[in-house]
Amino acid sequence: MGFFPDSPRATRERPSRGRRAAVGVTAAAAGALAVLLLVPGGEDTTPRTLSADEARRMALAPFRAYEAGPAEVTVRLPPVGEETGTVTVRAIVDHRLRRAVGACEMVDGARTSRVLLSWDPDGVAEARPRTPASGGAPGRTTRDPAREVVTTAAQAVRRARALEPGRWTRRPYSTSPLDRALRLVVSVAADRPGDARRLARSGPLWLREEHLDGHGYGVFSGPRATASPADPSPLTYWIGAGGDLRRVTARVTPGHYATVDFVAARVATGVPGTPWERR
Repeated sequence: MGFFPDSPRATRERPSRGRRAAVGVTAAAAGALAVLLLVPGGEDTTPRTLSADEARRMALAPFRAYEAGPAEVTVRLPPVGEETGTVTVRAIVDHRLRRAVGACEMVDGARTSRVLLSWDPDGVAEARPRTPASGGAPGRTTRDPAREVVTTAAQAVRRARALEPGRWTRRPYSTSPLDRALRLVVSVAADRPGDARRLARSGPLWLREEHLDGHGYGVFSGPRATASPADPSPLTYWIGAGGDLRRVTARVTPGHYATVDFVAARVATGVPGTPWERR
């Protein structure tokens, strides 16, 4: 498929010299634009094996993520399957504890639902806002539901700290796209750098250079289950020159990807232990 519409058919009228020059300039500009669209930044974007320095950078990224915590993350999920809404989770993750707390917002058209989440490697816990009581007894006040709504990571942490343990409903991970994304958040870090040579042999690829928020990142595909190029990794990483991990995307179903953005590192707000306390 071409980038540009078909040129109009030539007429018998001979264009003027100035018109021919203008057409030539336009064609040249169109050709240059096509090159830019095909190859961002004018660089070859064909996936290739990692250099030694790139392998070291990728092997360092899990350790840099571990050092950077507690960190603020944002998880985004597009509509998947028969679902039509989007899901956004804004959370704080502590990679040393392998725990996270966040506010989950599900938007489907005009309908928005929210739930407070806490999770670790073993599973997920949910705490939904209370439903205000109707027809309360005289002299009694009901809790304002607006005070229970949380939309930011910091609000989620404060709310989680204040909730009684009995407010949390726990469950193991499912195979849903959301659960797979949450599990990735607490499993992406490691307490030591990886083995760069071993990593390079597992099939990761250099994809391209990309800018996010004014900073340059190398984009890497993750290790592959087999050496075959027909078996691509479901994971893609955005890693800075110093090994800092900025983004991970995960293929949750064919053609649908969850995006995990590490938007702020070393935040002052840590993950409270209250969601994990016994009743």
